[in-house]
Amino acid sequence: MNFLSYIFWPRPPATGYDNPKIQVALAVCALLIVASFALRYWRKSVQNAQTKKLSRSWPSAALSFGLVGLVLVVARAEDISYISMRFWWVLWAIFAVLYVVLQVRLFRARHYQTLPSKKVEDPRKKYLPKRR
Repeated sequence: MNFLSYIFWPRPPATGYDNPKIQVALAVCALLIVASFALRYWRKSVQNAQTKKLSRSWPSAALSFGLVGLVLVVARAEDISYISMRFWWVLWAIFAVLYVVLQVRLFRARHYQTLPSKKVEDPRKKYLPKRR
């Protein structure tokens, strides 16, 4: 029962922006936001159609996870009740892990590269009769 009260406590003790945990969480969220713009730029240069199709949701997901995480970090640092609950971080982490696992499975299942077709010369062709 102690674990549930730890997770669902509506007002965990306030921590400031000088706390290393808050700084790491801010850095991770900022990195996700920057990664979303980098992924959007990277997708424009991808030539493989399958890779481009499978990576369509990556920039928006990185931006969403970054912004939601940023809201959770600020709510925790500013001591906003119910939004600063640890439960929201657990949900955020579960959804992030599920999204990554789903994307890895889809990428492994559906990604392929089209190989250039080679014209193979039939070695029997020179011995076959020719059309007139």
